[in-house]
Amino acid sequence: MSEHFLVLMDRSAAVSQPVRQRPAGKKREEDGEKEVEKRGTIIKALTDQKVMATEALSRRNIWEPSVYYALGNESFYFAGHDISIRESMDTYGALIWPGAIALCQFLDNNQQQVNLMDKAVLEIGAGTGLVSVVASLLGAWVTATDLPDILSNLTFNLLRNTKGRCRYTPQVSALSWGRDLDRDFPYPSYHYDYVLAADVVYHHNCLEELLKTMCHFCRPGSQTALLWANKIRFQSDLRFTECFESSFNTTLLIELPQQEIRIYKAIAKE
Repeated sequence: MSEHFLVLMDRSAAVSQPVRQRPAGKKREEDGEKEVEKRGTIIKALTDQKVMATEALSRRNIWEPSVYYALGNESFYFAGHDISIRESMDTYGALIWPGAIALCQFLDNNQQQVNLMDKAVLEIGAGTGLVSVVASLLGAWVTATDLPDILSNLTFNLLRNTKGRCRYTPQVSALSWGRDLDRDFPYPSYHYDYVLAADVVYHHNCLEELLKTMCHFCRPGSQTALLWANKIRFQSDLRFTECFESSFNTTLLIELPQQEIRIYKAIAKE
């Protein structure tokens, strides 16, 4: 309903009462401040998106020579196997990010500290599926989740790299953070030993929903361990980390200062 129509309704309901208006100069000043604030928000969002896009194009230079890049395809060697991952530039979820590679390296190099053999593992924000592939190759029963439009490429990469190689066939399921969790993943029917998350905190508007999802799968007393790897890019990342640490008992497993990547292990507070 337009503001003009509301004003007409108010006038017809009380014709004898004068309509009080703010001074024109004051109104223009307030409108100007709102416009400046709005433009600032838009510029910051576009800047953050540009940072992510630039990183997507240049990240291969950071990880050489362990990662060999080809257009739309990246090759890795983890858990004793060659892994080939198909990417897409259409969405952030179809790209491999540094946090995912760091988490794979950690899991591969610290199998005694984090033993995934015969463990039930859930990955949230699985993207291309690299982390889920590695977890499967390390002996876990994996469920990889992401938004519906990501699942086709995710499924392709999982099957391509795990068929005939793993103790368990990895599963794929749609999961929108914070939505219908009790309906689609009721506790304790869906209980996991580990929840994995890599580079799920970046420029998006679902940070509260993400934390809610983490808390849903890692409940007090469940002993479910959350392994979260992330590159710190924006101030919002640090604010999320503060909320994360207030909800979980956290341990910083590893920090890579040059890449600004941290890997946490977290258990829900009692």
